[in-house]
Amino acid sequence: MSRYGSRTRAGQAVSTFGQPPAGGVPTSIEYLVIAGGGGGSSGESGGAGAGGYRSSVSGESSGGGASAESKMSVTEGVTYTITVGGGGALNTNGTNSSIAGTGLTTITSLGGGKGVAQTTGGTGGSGGGCADAGRGGVVGQGTANQGYAGGLGSSDATTYTRGGGGGGAGAVGGAANANISSGNGGTGVASSITGSSVTRAGGGGGYTTGTGGAGGGGNWNVAGTTNTGGGGGGGAAGGSGVVILRMPLTNLYPTTLTNATATVSGSYFVFTFNASGTIGWSQ
Repeated sequence: MSRYGSRTRAGQAVSTFGQPPAGGVPTSIEYLVIAGGGGGSSGESGGAGAGGYRSSVSGESSGGGASAESKMSVTEGVTYTITVGGGGALNTNGTNSSIAGTGLTTITSLGGGKGVAQTTGGTGGSGGGCADAGRGGVVGQGTANQGYAGGLGSSDATTYTRGGGGGGAGAVGGAANANISSGNGGTGVASSITGSSVTRAGGGGGYTTGTGGAGGGGNWNVAGTTNTGGGGGGGAAGGSGVVILRMPLTNLYPTTLTNATATVSGSYFVFTFNASGTIGWSQ
């Protein structure tokens, strides 16, 4: 990559380019910060919660039914550290994603809560579902402005278990129905930050028949989708998170940029971090 990187347009690579129109260092940029989804427990388990979902894209929503946040302030000469959280392994919450830098109040999305059986589901960006509600299972709670709680599981008199779904960024995890059906994962939230609408951060489906929530949640015994923050289905791991930044083409292209895919969408540069990296601007 040259100093000013490479870009793609309409899905096709475009050759390296020089400095864009002199608009100077951006004063603020839009972001989407999604943490890693939680993992379900081995065996009979509720689905895991999706990673926390925070957005400052104008006209869109953050998780948990919240409105878009304020844009991220940018200071010339500061290198911002982008952390992309991993999905949780079995019986483990997902890992946080964040944007940090000098002078910036760190923007953190919390990892999704783990799915459980006869204990309390993990609290996280979205909460983990439980199974065996009749024998001590309790849903995990989501975090305000990031995601919703998990769904309640059930046990019948013969101890047959159905797990509740993991919470999603856009909805509570579904509850199980006795020995009839497991809970589905809560749905995620859609964003057009990259130029097309993509739903991310869905919760995982509960044991044994639950379906993952739209937005990367895993079906029962299926992992959450990579780089969506999807919660793992009952018995499976969570999906890793993602951080996406957007700024007008009239701004100076970053002079520091690592581990990001740069694209052009309409009148915006879009920087997608599927792994941890850095970004910064200096004239």
